[in-house]
Amino acid sequence: MVVFNGLLKIKICEALDLKPTAWSLRHAVGPKTQTFLLDTYIALNVDDFRVGQTTTKQKTNSPVWLDEFVTEVHDGRKIELSVFHDAPIGYDDFVANCTIQFEELLQNGSKHFEDW
Repeated sequence: MVVFNGLLKIKICEALDLKPTAWSLRHAVGPKTQTFLLDTYIALNVDDFRVGQTTTKQKTNSPVWLDEFVTEVHDGRKIELSVFHDAPIGYDDFVANCTIQFEELLQNGSKHFEDW
C-alpha cells in the first residue's frame, strides 16, 4: 500500500444539493420536510485523525466555504471528508462523506489534484 509523507493543503469550496437524511427529519412535521434546510459543516480527517473542520453554514443545502487546511502528514493512507448537520439537540447528524486514498492521488504523478 502506498503512503503519503509531506505537506497536505486542502481547500474546501462547496457542496451542492445536499439532502437531509431521514434521521435529520425526525423532529420535522408537515410539508416543511420538502424544504428542510441544513446547518452544515465538513469534518476533515486524515487516517481517522481530525485535521480540521469548516465553519457551519446556516440554513442551506448548497453551502459555500472556501476554507483552507494545511497539515503535515506522516504515513498517510486516506483523506475523509464528512458532511454533518449541526443538530441543536444531541449529536450532529451525518449527511454524507467521501474517502480518497492517497494512492489514487499519487498515481497521476502531479503535485496538484482537483476533484468534485
